[in-house]
Amino acid sequence: MMTHPQTTSPVPAAAEAKPASAARHGGGRPRARLLGQHPLGILFSLPYVVYVMGVLAVPFGFAVYISVHQYYFTAPGVDVDRPFVGLDNYVSVLSDPAVQQSFLNILVFLVINVPLTVGLSLVLATALNRVRWLRTFFRVCYYVPYVTASVAVVGVWLFLFQQHGLVNSLLGPLAPAPSWLVNSWLAMPTVALFVTWKQLGFFILLYLAALQNIPNELYESAAVDGGGRWVQFWNVTVPGVRSASVLVVILATITGANLFTEPYLLTAGGGPDGASSSPVFLMYQKGILQGNPDVAAALGVVLVAGILVVTLIQKRLVGGKEE
Repeated sequence: MMTHPQTTSPVPAAAEAKPASAARHGGGRPRARLLGQHPLGILFSLPYVVYVMGVLAVPFGFAVYISVHQYYFTAPGVDVDRPFVGLDNYVSVLSDPAVQQSFLNILVFLVINVPLTVGLSLVLATALNRVRWLRTFFRVCYYVPYVTASVAVVGVWLFLFQQHGLVNSLLGPLAPAPSWLVNSWLAMPTVALFVTWKQLGFFILLYLAALQNIPNELYESAAVDGGGRWVQFWNVTVPGVRSASVLVVILATITGANLFTEPYLLTAGGGPDGASSSPVFLMYQKGILQGNPDVAAALGVVLVAGILVVTLIQKRLVGGKEE
């Protein structure tokens, strides 16, 4: 009787090799997914994570706790009852006309400040990037207002925009009455212009850094195709700094939503009649001056939630859909 020789198939060998490969690579997948490809990076980022947790996350969590309780400030060692009130503080905040006015003021501020900040900083950064002589001098000139204390430069703006200031003297009969900072319609736009001017240098530096990453070949190709300066700016520069534009929009929005120092100094605390007040100023007023930290904490939580929603929308609109 004849027997057929056994044939070996490569399939079993591959099947046997597969578990071994899975043991080598698949076994480490949960660890790699948790720690990433470079676990050492966690060690380097740990100090900042601790800082964020201690300075931002923990205080925000405590603010959420205060916002759902009837909370009081007391002397050290004094124990008082702080009952749970649920969403009562949030209802009180959202139904307060002063809070509603402050959010409307911030909306006006952002509508003026954010487009001006993005447009002016990008145009000025592009111009400064082309300057060959005295480049450092011009950059420092734009950056000086940003690093100067607000208290110092506010005095200059009060001199410019007061009733008998330099701006009204130049405008003559066209000067508004009441004047800029005591006019309920012009107070917040004036504050927005001040903040735009003061912080412009920081955003110019962000755009200058982004412009260095755009290859010169793109501008040369656009020039060869007959594109002028405007075509190069719109079709090369603007798309090339899109990531920086997202950052500038988000930072300008967060800064504007946390507005406090400028209206406090320029308009004597949000005047006239709350036309330039901000949510952060009301938090200070309600939490510190009036002794209602629970209401102030609820206002802060609402403000954080609003900023988060707005920045996510802005990131989607300005940054485009990520592939």
